[in-house]
Amino acid sequence: MQIRPTVIRAAATLCILTGLIACSSRDAEVDLNQSELQIYRSAQNSLASGNYNLAVTKLQGLESRFPFGRYAEQSQLEIIYAYYKSFQPEAARSAADRFIRLHSRHPNVDYAYYLKGMASFEEDRGFLDSFIPIDSSSRDPGSAREAFNDFGELIQRFPDSKYSPDARQRMIYLRNNLARYEVHVARYYITRGAFIAAANRGRYVFEHFQEAPSMPDALAVMVEAYSVLNLEILAGESLEVLATNFPAHESLDKDGEFKITRAMQNARKSWLNIVTFGLLG
Repeated sequence: MQIRPTVIRAAATLCILTGLIACSSRDAEVDLNQSELQIYRSAQNSLASGNYNLAVTKLQGLESRFPFGRYAEQSQLEIIYAYYKSFQPEAARSAADRFIRLHSRHPNVDYAYYLKGMASFEEDRGFLDSFIPIDSSSRDPGSAREAFNDFGELIQRFPDSKYSPDARQRMIYLRNNLARYEVHVARYYITRGAFIAAANRGRYVFEHFQEAPSMPDALAVMVEAYSVLNLEILAGESLEVLATNFPAHESLDKDGEFKITRAMQNARKSWLNIVTFGLLG
């Protein structure tokens, strides 16, 4: 039997990961019977070499042995980064919240806010995204919402922070993904006949993500859902906004009228069936 190359690659990757975990376990046996400065420098070396799990162990040991020492505050800040880089987003957010609570006036507290947002941002992207192309707008957006809010808080509290420009760019990316997710769910609701829920999802995008590329798609969902529900005023208002601002949208014909969809067609048939006592529609 011939073994597929993909199976070989997967097995090799598993072996490498197993080896790394084993090495990490051995490295975690750290001698903490050292001075505060020695442990801090050792933790710095681990951070510089990319051994973030070991850095976490050393920084935890430093704080437990010297909770009021010279490097206590700095180690609490750096452990956020170590957690973030070692793919422990929950621990990173928790450490960031703790630092913000204890050291709200620290000159680098903006960095804690930024790392908190980055932990959620990377969790949303996920480890497998590096290997498997996944449309992040089609999955649960919990971490994306947290990252969006965290970056927003950073910008609000520290508009002049050196981390704010990057946070703004990431918020744009997250805003666009969150809008696409809402439209994705709204379209699913239409296929299931849940037109009120679909309209509400579209309206949410219209009200909260005005500049997102998915905005015209949300308006189209609103027109379709309101039309099926016979809410002519709301459908007309949504169509007017869509046609005025996005006249080339695929849901509109050359005259700016909304193209009849299958859901709208079925709704008309049902209405005809009712008013003609089953003779039509």
